[in-house]
Amino acid sequence: AVQLAESGGGAVQAGGSLRLSCAASEYIFMPWAWFRQTPGKEREWVGHIPNTGPITYADSVKGRFTISHDNAKNILYLQMDSLNVDDTAKYYCAARAVSGRYCSNFWKWWNYWGQGTQVTVSS
Repeated sequence: AVQLAESGGGAVQAGGSLRLSCAASEYIFMPWAWFRQTPGKEREWVGHIPNTGPITYADSVKGRFTISHDNAKNILYLQMDSLNVDDTAKYYCAARAVSGRYCSNFWKWWNYWGQGTQVTVSS
């Protein structure tokens, strides 16, 4: 099974930036996604990059976060700019072994997950 591993989390002040990475244990051609979760809340979709088609973002991060994928290294990135305290969460990358263009923003649709990396934004 594919294993995913996130890195790059940490503490930052509001207005700052962080870049998260997600490395796969093997080369995969699948849609990828970023989710985040705070204690007591359901995992929240941040955005995804499908097999084909445009990268899509949640309204709460649109214009501030950028998802990209390095095909040569098979690493997914999440560049987070203009961070605010509401972005504090544990961030997870996800993938799903599926063909086609469809992607869901519901976390249960995704079947490969990393262990998560904590992002804490202070005011």
